[in-house]
Amino acid sequence: MLKTASFFKVEKDPFYKQGIEKGAEAKSYEVVENLLTTGKFTISEIANFATVTEDFVKKVRADLAKKKK
Repeated sequence: MLKTASFFKVEKDPFYKQGIEKGAEAKSYEVVENLLTTGKFTISEIANFATVTEDFVKKVRADLAKKKK
């Protein structure tokens, strides 16, 4: 009987990759959210610190504004 490890590499599985990307995005979201709540940094600084786009930071800021209402 063949072992699945001999022909299936989990790292190449698209669902595995998607999960990794979602996890990384969730962590980036959390970092951006924390930096925004301090109120000490600009959008471009936060994007630079968290290595995300400015659009991503703006999206998180909009989500935070919705939560406050």
